[in-house]
Amino acid sequence: MKKTIILMFVAALTMTSCSVVHKTATTRDVTAPLAAAVISDLDVANQKVTYTLVPTKKVRKGGLKNCINTAISEALANNGGGDVLIETQEAIVIRTGLWGRKIKSVTVTGYPAKYKNFRAADEETVKAGIISGSLVRHEVKRK
Repeated sequence: MKKTIILMFVAALTMTSCSVVHKTATTRDVTAPLAAAVISDLDVANQKVTYTLVPTKKVRKGGLKNCINTAISEALANNGGGDVLIETQEAIVIRTGLWGRKIKSVTVTGYPAKYKNFRAADEETVKAGIISGSLVRHEVKRK
């Protein structure tokens, strides 16, 4: 008798469910375009830099893309503070163990570059960018 009561209680408990809904805010779509046609020069360094990151647990929680972005960010900060890393190559070491995969290290290599000479694009450049599918054009100048 006790077993059937306990079994019925467990069955009733599994058939019920709870859900919590958190609603913090609502948003509305804005139909206004938020784009500006700007051209800049890109000053690229001649020397390639390499940086190896051993990600912390906090960085690894963000996933592989977060580890790569953190490595690129730290490579730029440690090598002259560039804005972007050009021709980036990544080498990722992942250890597969009993509890899953763990990113051991991320090595990034590339040329640091800085944006300079920002200016408004003329009408021809904007039309050419729209036709080619890109509104961004970089004039690359090596040091």
